[in-house]
Amino acid sequence: MSTIDLQTADGRHEALRTMLLIREFENRVRDRFADNEIPGFVHLSQGQEAVAVGTCGVLDVDDYVTSTHRAHGHSIAKGLDPEILLAELYGKETGYCRGRGGSMHVAELDQGMLGAQPIVGASVPLATGAGITAQVRDEDWVTVGFCGDGSVAAGQVHEAINLAATWQLPVVFVIENNQYSEGMVFDEQHNIEDLVDMAAAYGLPGEIVDGQDVTAVYETMQDAYERAASGEGPTIVEAKTYRYRGHFEGDEEPYRDEEEVKRWQNQHDPIENFREDLADRGELTDEEFESLEAEVVDRMDAAVERARDDDFPDPDAAYDDVFDEPVPEVELFREQLRADGGVPGGED
Repeated sequence: MSTIDLQTADGRHEALRTMLLIREFENRVRDRFADNEIPGFVHLSQGQEAVAVGTCGVLDVDDYVTSTHRAHGHSIAKGLDPEILLAELYGKETGYCRGRGGSMHVAELDQGMLGAQPIVGASVPLATGAGITAQVRDEDWVTVGFCGDGSVAAGQVHEAINLAATWQLPVVFVIENNQYSEGMVFDEQHNIEDLVDMAAAYGLPGEIVDGQDVTAVYETMQDAYERAASGEGPTIVEAKTYRYRGHFEGDEEPYRDEEEVKRWQNQHDPIENFREDLADRGELTDEEFESLEAEVVDRMDAAVERARDDDFPDPDAAYDDVFDEPVPEVELFREQLRADGGVPGGED
């Protein structure tokens, strides 16, 4: 069943490799965005890798996830190719959405990625919708709806959870509580300590897990997955985690101090914690860890070079995939479209 089986030594190595790959992928996105190579807007999830890998490690390729604006880790953990994903962020034709989606709209249905959602809380009703589809069609897939702590204040989140609970849909809702809703600290937005307390209002089980511990996330998700897959309905999982970067790249972060970030990095880093765990098990040497690091660095070196060299979409393809059937007016406009930005039929 599992994409990554953390109950085996090989699976634990694969989980570590995937977390390292997510971290290095986002290091490159951070640096290339700062250099104006990557257009648009990006939100990074460094520090939250264990939630993505521990959750998606339980899922089969036929299962689905819906994600947030912070979707790179979920995408890679679900099996998306980081080279193609990076090309999408670069706006290249070779990306998953042919360069149209960028960082906040990535989707790849064949890998079970229903899509990143820039609208706060939109991932939850979409997950419920996928659950309805599975129930109506008698399919056996499970959908995980990722959301952040800030989204729990949104009405559509509660509407979707209520519906999923009432109809016992095969969905798991994973709240990544990274302590901040954009620039607002958690306790300034919520009147409870644990968001998972709301599960009781819908008659659902709720689980709190250390989001910096990939093994704990994996084991918690196994139980939630089995419940959903067996027809017992959703579970709400709250993963207590932390993001090292600002809400978005370029965020000056006036809402927190640097010492807090360093404390989480030094004491609660999911990669370092898991590395120590594997070393204590006798399953990982320093040399093996360095080899894994070098492997992902080389892979991302190649990914950056490929993304730089790939072609941008043809401007004439701007209307592709917008309409199901050809629209005469659009086809006429396409024929008349001028590269210099002039108005078709207008004066020079």
